[in-house]
Amino acid sequence: MDDFLLDLLVCPKSGGKLVYDKNTNELICKQSKLAYPIKDGIPIMLIESARRLKEAE
Repeated sequence: MDDFLLDLLVCPKSGGKLVYDKNTNELICKQSKLAYPIKDGIPIMLIESARRLKEAE
């Protein structure tokens, strides 16, 4: 994930900062506890496409 793009993107639900997880290829928002998938290098920043994080994540 490009650092410049990561600095521009925010969580659409909370407006919080996103962190790239290279193991799952997702953008993680700890504030809203959502993980946004990245498909073919494109972040899918739709709340309905996000995965809810479990407490342990």
